[in-house]
Amino acid sequence: MQHNETARKDDNLGISLQNTSLTLTSNAGSVEILRGVNLDIKPGETVGIVGPSGSGKTSLLMVIAGLEPATKGSVIVGGITIDNLNEDDRSVFRRNHIGFVFQDFHLIPTMTATENVVVPLEISGSKDPFNAARKALEAVNLGHRLKHYPGELSGGEKQRVAIARAFALRPNILLADEPTGNLDAKTGSEIMDILFALNKQNNTTLMLVTHDSQLADQCQRHILLQDGEIAKNVVMNKSDD
Repeated sequence: MQHNETARKDDNLGISLQNTSLTLTSNAGSVEILRGVNLDIKPGETVGIVGPSGSGKTSLLMVIAGLEPATKGSVIVGGITIDNLNEDDRSVFRRNHIGFVFQDFHLIPTMTATENVVVPLEISGSKDPFNAARKALEAVNLGHRLKHYPGELSGGEKQRVAIARAFALRPNILLADEPTGNLDAKTGSEIMDILFALNKQNNTTLMLVTHDSQLADQCQRHILLQDGEIAKNVVMNKSDD
């Protein structure tokens, strides 16, 4: 039976994890990374995820994206059970609905800022990828860096290119894994201001992994993971105002 993802691009997608577990096997044996996680995230919500190293923060994002299929339980995004999709359909679903921002930028060093943003646009079949890339870079205040290569950009500028690349496809969900981890405090604060502003403008669900509890407190929901379990799940701000 073939499973086709049917969520529309303009849908606002909620996220539901139902008794979700993830067990990975290594030479040392099986390791339970996530343990019976139950979590419901509303469309457009900002969620800060904290916890010690090895608590499962990044794995939680990977499970939501379908990059690491859950071992037990269900992951439902926009009414679609990700577990039921085959690998190709999960890839299409990610391309259509999920954006990523990482700590290490992951820019292609031989491509300009514009070209880095163009790559996913071309893959998705955008009719005018260079114009869309320019607008995405202007939205993160990089209109003056369109032709610069990553080696000519500061850390903060590289991360803004990565954010422009993620938002260029107007994802329903943005998964950000330590996006300020390689930046100084001032630059990190500027990056988060951009992420929160774009989240609000696009009504994009933002799931932010961070070691900074104060940063997580700026989100509408603050989640603490410990040993693969949710130890705290607190609504910080119920209003978008």
